[in-house]
Amino acid sequence: MDELKKESRQLERLSPFEIKDKLIDLAKGKMKITRTMLDAGRGNPNWIAAAPREAFFALGQFAVKESRLVWDDGDLAGMPSRIGIAERFNKYVKENQQIPGIRLLKEIIDYGINDKQFEPDEWVYELVDGIIGDNYPNPDRMLVKIEQVVHDFLSKELCGQDTSSGTFDLFAVEGATAAMCYIFESLYKNHLLPRGSKIAVMVPIFPPYIEIPELPNIAYKLVKINATELDDEGNHTWQYPDEELDKLRDKDIKALFLVNPSNTPSVAIKKESIDYIIRIVKHDNPNLMIISDDVYGTFVEGFRSLMVDLPFNTIGVYSFSKYFGVTGWRLGTIAINQTNVFDQLIKELPAEDKEVLNRRYASLTEDPENLKFIDRIVADSRDVAMRHTAGLSTPQQVQMALFSIFALLDTKNEYKQKAINILHRRMNLLYEGLGLPKKHLPNDADYYTEIDLEIWCNHQYEKGFTDYLKQNYKPIDILYRLAEKSSIVLLGGEGFLAPAWSIRVSLANLNDEAYSRIGQELKNILDDYLKEWKEAKG
Repeated sequence: MDELKKESRQLERLSPFEIKDKLIDLAKGKMKITRTMLDAGRGNPNWIAAAPREAFFALGQFAVKESRLVWDDGDLAGMPSRIGIAERFNKYVKENQQIPGIRLLKEIIDYGINDKQFEPDEWVYELVDGIIGDNYPNPDRMLVKIEQVVHDFLSKELCGQDTSSGTFDLFAVEGATAAMCYIFESLYKNHLLPRGSKIAVMVPIFPPYIEIPELPNIAYKLVKINATELDDEGNHTWQYPDEELDKLRDKDIKALFLVNPSNTPSVAIKKESIDYIIRIVKHDNPNLMIISDDVYGTFVEGFRSLMVDLPFNTIGVYSFSKYFGVTGWRLGTIAINQTNVFDQLIKELPAEDKEVLNRRYASLTEDPENLKFIDRIVADSRDVAMRHTAGLSTPQQVQMALFSIFALLDTKNEYKQKAINILHRRMNLLYEGLGLPKKHLPNDADYYTEIDLEIWCNHQYEKGFTDYLKQNYKPIDILYRLAEKSSIVLLGGEGFLAPAWSIRVSLANLNDEAYSRIGQELKNILDDYLKEWKEAKG
């Protein structure tokens, strides 16, 4: 076994993201002066929503001016005043038309006043005081008016404007991963998912969502719902056959975790399967708790989350990071319908469990037994005792509100179409480089693509080559050789519980031309293995 293979095998047991860091080190170390490293392993996009950021900074300038009106002592200023602030804002806008983002900011303020019927001073003050960040978040779960406009955004993007499911309570959090950590913790602490519970996970899926349930303090029994459906030509559709979904009929399965559209393939669950899940829940497993991470839903036309189709059972998780290019801002939400299975199951707990929980939350309310599950999540996010400091920072919440209203004002979905077009274009370039036809999958977000090398080799190369590759190498060897030879970093699919010989390519974070090169270099690597096989057999 050559040195390259030995080194690659040492990485096998690591998380795909830890492997990625090792591959980056290798790619940088082998990088020639004429070649740049291409890291298509990370999911952050290389575009940003510029207009709502300009509005954010325009608001910040006005907010500091307001603070100095109250108290101005050089480097020191006071806290902004609410009284008359809307009138002062309108005057500021008229006098400062040259400031980038000021016109959009005015439209955003007007949305709150005209569409939401917010009292003008209260609305402008919430944004100004929020962006200054001089007060603790109050309410800690989410600022009142910001919650309403983010609710509007989620209704548009994830629910297709379907309001039949009623109102969702929102908790603003530090991205989707923080949301999942908080949710797991509260499900465990509130005896809804005791240690050793059986939970279902729809795979492939983001690796930490598999790793969290396997932590020693909870050690859940995982039931995998596999996206094994193939089309007539033997290619993955990344959909779930009915026989896989039938596993959810087991009432011992207490919870279902999914990313929809999926990570890694970034394909949304088809309507027929959603309808099938709905029937299973309603007829066979009515207390099933569902947690759905819908971060890629904004890249699929007409996307519809389980949180609107099964609102009683589903916690919706959404991160602003991908759509608006804000992975560094850490902006996300937890959404729970005001009528939900989580509150119901807490009420049905044995008396001794209720007593333990009443003591846990006694410092928060005189009636801890009726504390809503979402408010328990807020408290648990700060280990209850530090609840008074809970909540996402107010400047983050303000930026979230500006993104939300920006999208709501874009009634022609021009920004959405630009983002979708970027991903479709890069997908086509990748497959052109691979020399393969790209089939359009229904419900495909194209944010990532999952390439099954085993299926590819079976279709494109001579019989016997795939067997040689599998007998002599492992998928990590290909990733390692790609990084060493071409300074290209991709992730293996196995860590996402995708097929063992699949690899994930992020289509979001590199320039268009990079994807042609990635496709070509990956094909060259396989051609090298093919040449090696032919030489070996003489």
